[in-house]
Amino acid sequence: MTDATTNVAPTNSPSYSRWQLVRYMLGLGTWGFGGPVALVGSMYRDLVERRGWISDSDYKEGITLAQLMPGPLAAQLAIYLGYVHYRLMGATLAGLAFVLPSFLMVVALGAAYVAYGGLPWMQAVFYGVGACVIGIIAMSAWKLTTRSIGRDKLLWAIFLLSAVLTVLTQSESVWLFLGAGVLVWLVRAPPKRWFGGHLGSIAAVAPTAAMLAAGTTDWHLLGQIGAFFAYAGSFVFGSGLAIVPFLYGGVVTEHHWLNERQFVDAVAVAMITPGPVVITTAFIGYLIAGFWGALVAALATFVPCYLLTVAPAPYFKKHGKHPGIVAFVDGVTAAAIGALSGAVLVIAQRSIIDLATAALAIGTAALLWRFKKIPEPLVVVAAALLGLLLYPLAKHA
Repeated sequence: MTDATTNVAPTNSPSYSRWQLVRYMLGLGTWGFGGPVALVGSMYRDLVERRGWISDSDYKEGITLAQLMPGPLAAQLAIYLGYVHYRLMGATLAGLAFVLPSFLMVVALGAAYVAYGGLPWMQAVFYGVGACVIGIIAMSAWKLTTRSIGRDKLLWAIFLLSAVLTVLTQSESVWLFLGAGVLVWLVRAPPKRWFGGHLGSIAAVAPTAAMLAAGTTDWHLLGQIGAFFAYAGSFVFGSGLAIVPFLYGGVVTEHHWLNERQFVDAVAVAMITPGPVVITTAFIGYLIAGFWGALVAALATFVPCYLLTVAPAPYFKKHGKHPGIVAFVDGVTAAAIGALSGAVLVIAQRSIIDLATAALAIGTAALLWRFKKIPEPLVVVAAALLGLLLYPLAKHA
């Protein structure tokens, strides 16, 4: 079997330009449907396997860091991959390029929502797209699992435990990721000493979230929006969907900025638009305070995740090849992929509600399995059209 990294350019001599990566992230942010599982899978397929721009080890380091730090998984991975060869400028441009298209889309949808008193067609579109997305993320999770875990029994045990706990609790735990990393590290490369050296490098990754605590203020509405969403972006771990319950508590219950119907529509907008699911914060911000509310909410959500990615990144780049770090990364990766796979079932519970949506999900997975080069956006558009046709029938059945 050929090593997956043999055709990959060395870390110090990238085979692509900074602007090529920016164009790729713009494209993924514009056409990448399916939430964090599908998006991180697309980055692996496109940047590691097909183009060889990023090494397998750099990708694993990136997904490990993204799981350990709070914030949206896919956006953090995009930022880290930009950092790999082009450091702060690459991280900044990659992150902006990835988030900007979906931000502009949800602002436009927010304007239409406010102007026309809601989007009645959204339920029909989400009926089809939500089921289609399950098929997309199921395929992405399967590919990540088979390519990253292989036949390692310890990693499979961690993967299964993480998947089961994610389904049972419907949440992801950073402590599980840390514990899995430490377990594999102790089994494969036990430290010769317990303080200093590379152990300090591992320990340096986890606690940096504390530096971004955001206190609430009594300023005007934009200040309140900025404070709330900065707190959400700094302290919510897991995929973009993990932030939804936290947002509900603050936006609907505590501040009463939105009613329940508006909040559900905001989550639906995030699911039917490409890019990171957490972009729902921009839609919520628009409903609260127009364009500037959307901009403040988006910046407050993504700036913490940017800082929490680039701050510990040098530790990964400097010590990432040490056997103890490699073992730690393998353990966290197995737990992370298990959580992502479990999330497929969690999301499916909300999107597959009848035989038609089940058929759409299975059909999407089968289509992507049979025709591996079919563009996912084309599948999503077809599912949206089917949703518009089938939803009225399902509603009156």
